Amino acid sequence: MPKFTPLDDRLYDYMLAHRSREDPILAELRSETRETLGRLAIMQVAPEQGAFLELLVAATGASQVVEVGTFTGYSALCMARALPPGGRLLCCDVSEEWTAIARRYWQKAGVADRVELRLGPAAETLRGLPEGEWVDLAFIDADKPNYLAYYEELLARLRPGGLILLDNVLWFGAVLNPDDTSENTVAIRAVNDFVAGDERVEAVMLAVADGLTLARKR
Repeated sequence: MPKFTPLDDRLYDYMLAHRSREDPILAELRSETRETLGRLAIMQVAPEQGAFLELLVAATGASQVVEVGTFTGYSALCMARALPPGGRLLCCDVSEEWTAIARRYWQKAGVADRVELRLGPAAETLRGLPEGEWVDLAFIDADKPNYLAYYEELLARLRPGGLILLDNVLWFGAVLNPDDTSENTVAIRAVNDFVAGDERVEAVMLAVADGLTLARKR
C-alpha cells in the first residue's frame, strides 16, 4: 500500500510553519516577485524547496554550484548563503529584467560576491565551462525542452558523488495525462525516463513542490 500524505492548504501551511524561520530578505523577495510579476511568480521555487536546497548545499559541503534558470534569485540566494568560505555559485539565465531583481537581493543579503551571473542561452554557457569533474551540485529549473541537454553538460562536469537536481518533474501532474502532448510535458516525461534509467547516477524523485529529482553521480 502506498504511503504518502496528500496536502491541502491547511496541512501545507502547517508544514511551512514547522521549519526554520524564513529569512526576512527571502520573504521580501518572494513578496516583490509576486507583486511585480503576478502570475509569473509561480516560476519561483516554493519556500520549502528553497530551504531544502540550502540544507543540501550545507550538508554536502558543496563549494562549486551551478544553477540553470535563476528567475528573481530566490533559490540562488538560498544556495549562496549555504556555501562554505571560498564557495562559488554560477547562475545561468536569459532575462536581464528578472535577474536585476535577483542582483538587488543578493547584494542586500551580502552574498553577491559569491554569485556569478551569466546572461545568455544556458546550453552555450555550460558548453563553455571548463572540462573535468569539478561541479559539486547543480540545480536545473529552466526551459523544459533543454533539460536533457543541461543534464548532460552538467553530468560531464559533476564530480563523483555530486548531485544534479531537476525541478518541475511532476509538471503539475501533466506527466500522467496521455492527452497532453505539449512540448514541455513531452520534454519532462523524456528527461524523467532518461534519468531513471541512467546507470551513471542514482536517482530519486521527491514530491517537493512540483516534483524534484535528485541524481547522484556514481
